[in-house]
Amino acid sequence: MKKDFLQKRSGLFLAAVFCNTLWGSAAPCIKWGYQLFAIPARDVMSQILFAGVRFTLAGVLALLLGSLPERRLLRPGKGSGKMILVLALVQTVIQYTLYYIGLGSATGFQTSIINPSSTFFAILFAALLFRQEKLTLRKLLGCVVGFAGVIAINLQNAAGGGGFRLTGEGFILLSAMSYAMSSVLIKGYSRWENPVTLSAYQFLLGGGIMLAAGLLGGGRLAPLRPSAWLLMLYLSFISAAAYSLNSMLLQRHPVSRVAIFSFINPVVGVVLSALLLGEGKLLDPLRCGIALLLVSLGVWIVNGKRTESAKQTT
Repeated sequence: MKKDFLQKRSGLFLAAVFCNTLWGSAAPCIKWGYQLFAIPARDVMSQILFAGVRFTLAGVLALLLGSLPERRLLRPGKGSGKMILVLALVQTVIQYTLYYIGLGSATGFQTSIINPSSTFFAILFAALLFRQEKLTLRKLLGCVVGFAGVIAINLQNAAGGGGFRLTGEGFILLSAMSYAMSSVLIKGYSRWENPVTLSAYQFLLGGGIMLAAGLLGGGRLAPLRPSAWLLMLYLSFISAAAYSLNSMLLQRHPVSRVAIFSFINPVVGVVLSALLLGEGKLLDPLRCGIALLLVSLGVWIVNGKRTESAKQTT
């Protein structure tokens, strides 16, 4: 049977780099969004409302983008309701409630250091909890090398991060665990349902829950200028495009081969945090180069040529 583009290594590489570049821009853009919508760091309900608007719009965009090629509105199958509910809770409500609250206290740099832990969690969950693949030395080595790249670009800024707070960095870590769990779930669920359909409807449901919670809790959005809504639209596009495309990759490849690309995310996040938020001194080109080299090496270790026995395990 002929492989489609996303099943090929080139398709995996291009799509995964695209997804994680988009995701890398999310953290600094959310922090920027808090400024444009006048949301204080301690205003939890407004942060949840902000997230609810974003993900409800993301669900609409994902539904439109997924329906256009099919020339019909995507509709979930009869048995998909439970899968959509679980994903909405794990991927959107739990993950992003923790993420948005945590991001209100943690800096973009700290978030970019902690977020890559989702790669380790995803591989461990897939291998040890769901038995979707085997945990190999090669996968662990790729994770360690890739994470070394993350540390390399954050090393100077991590020292002045201001310590560890449960409602800041702690929530970011728990959010990473929730995202890892959703990656493994979407891998399993995509055997029975179109991953784009799952993405669209879980965003609509999860975003709607957060939107309602934010409004009922007294959250408010006060955009300082019209461009704030353009940023909101971009954040919605990130979720709709990146999560839907990443779900399609998880349908076609082992979790470890897709998750390892997440180390690209923090490199992009750190650079944009410096440019957009002024959260650090001018980045050292040498450290950037070392970081990109290590991240690329980690990706290659996990996705390089494997032995025949290894292919059979994935």
